[in-house]
Amino acid sequence: MFVFLKSLSRSVHQEEPEPALIKKNIDEGECTALTVWRKSLVICCNGFTVIDSDGNLVYRVDNYVGSCHELILMDGSGKSIFTMRRRKKLTVADSWHVFEGEVDECSRRKKLSKRPVCYVKKHTMSISSNVLAYVYYGGASSNKRYAYTVEGSYANRSCKVLDESRRVVAEIKRKEAAIGGVSFGVEVFLLIVHPGFDAAFAMALVLLLDQMFS
Repeated sequence: MFVFLKSLSRSVHQEEPEPALIKKNIDEGECTALTVWRKSLVICCNGFTVIDSDGNLVYRVDNYVGSCHELILMDGSGKSIFTMRRRKKLTVADSWHVFEGEVDECSRRKKLSKRPVCYVKKHTMSISSNVLAYVYYGGASSNKRYAYTVEGSYANRSCKVLDESRRVVAEIKRKEAAIGGVSFGVEVFLLIVHPGFDAAFAMALVLLLDQMFS
């Protein structure tokens, strides 16, 4: 199966962005195109596998439980990049804190977990709005203006992440075969990351959208 996914990824051009934490100044350059497979490479495990256009494993998620309140995005070697934890406070909208690296069990018990990088909140849907979620820097706060919005339809794998200036910084698109234009459905899709936006953080948003809308 991994060989199959590698072959899918080769049809898309990709250029690695410079390392960044969520956001940098927008630079000129090519977009990064990643193939996202909604499946773990570990047997009997839910998760995601993310491949670049050269067939390299760049990100992975291996979730051993069904309904989870914590997700860990890892690089290809298994090193934790972001930990996402669902807020336990009962609210109408699903919301998550995103931490850099891994939040260990000892810190969690002592309530010494590091300050979150950001807070992602599901938008309470209305008929007239196509907003899916809001992203805020740091922890949850009612008086903060959002840094990013996610708009579109995750169910149809058609989403855009926009910054405060309404500039597109990342996109989720359906993947089609290079010959014949046949869609691979919703289990294999593209994550397009624009220059200046962190690809790992874009993938973290994909994981949260999957939790919120799947």
